[in-house]
Amino acid sequence: MGFLDKLFGRTTKEEKVMAEKLNIGIILGSTREGRVSPQVGNWVKEIANKRGDANYEIVDIADFNLPFLGTTDGTEPGIAAWNQKLASLDGFIFIVQEYNHSITGALKNALDFAREAWNNKAAGIVSYGSVGGARAAEHLRGILGELAVADVRTHPALSLFTDFENGSNFKPADMHANTVNEMLDQLVKWSTALKTIR
Repeated sequence: MGFLDKLFGRTTKEEKVMAEKLNIGIILGSTREGRVSPQVGNWVKEIANKRGDANYEIVDIADFNLPFLGTTDGTEPGIAAWNQKLASLDGFIFIVQEYNHSITGALKNALDFAREAWNNKAAGIVSYGSVGGARAAEHLRGILGELAVADVRTHPALSLFTDFENGSNFKPADMHANTVNEMLDQLVKWSTALKTIR
């Protein structure tokens, strides 16, 4: 920024982006009855809200009633609402559970129902499963690359054996909060940078 810009209060696009709070969606990746993703998503949101560096909100795929891709003419209102919600967000945190060594069908379907709304944004991944959901997270990373979403490196991985009681009551080990904050540090930086090119 030059002297005259400062004198007359003009700001660059990059400075405007830095001044605005990011909108980050915490996407619940499961829609089945009895799912635990809302517990994990709310835990991440509680940690994130304490930071004050972005606006964080839960985005539940189940709320959009998306049909299966290829079985519709695309006019269902949930499809447009889903794309509008994604377009309003600057970054994403995916709450990912491992099903048969991959992500859920509901999450893959939701990913495929949008294109441009994903592009040039950043994402973090919080996964859970018998091996921390690691295989699901790795599959998701490949899909995000195709959608031009930059996924950050740090990845909180939660174990069904040690972070859940009876496989359903979420009680994360204290150490995971630090990993979530590391992931959020990266996500906010990348989301801020990518906003300047959209």
